[in-house]
Amino acid sequence: MDIEVKINSEIKTAMLAKNAKKLDALRAIKSVILLLKSSSEGLTEESINTALQKEVKKRKESADIYKSQNRSDLEEIELSQASVIEEYLPRQLNEDEIKIELEKIIATVGATNSSDMGKVMGAASKVFTGRADNKIVSSMVKQLLG
Repeated sequence: MDIEVKINSEIKTAMLAKNAKKLDALRAIKSVILLLKSSSEGLTEESINTALQKEVKKRKESADIYKSQNRSDLEEIELSQASVIEEYLPRQLNEDEIKIELEKIIATVGATNSSDMGKVMGAASKVFTGRADNKIVSSMVKQLLG
């Protein structure tokens, strides 16, 4: 099913159920889709995953800020929206799965030390798009390249 059709359907369902929290997150996803349709990137599965991952990251960062300011009400809203958006992303890889993939990438590009990190990250960013947080990938690459 086309993601745009699916989101529109979910928006109608959330409106009928009067689920305001989910509705806000779904509208954010729809906004991302509309922006991608008119961008030079276009509306592809990869561009959607990247954009949605950015949206989740923004909300989690905002939640951390709200938490540090003792604003649990706003933190809860951000985390709620992040969890709804995450439902539309591919399953996130765990650290073991990331490490296995990175070892393959390192072998493929022939990386031997930390000066090859750029090569590894370039290849890894394509492999892990929408499936892993780049911060985790980056720290693992540093570990593996020593």
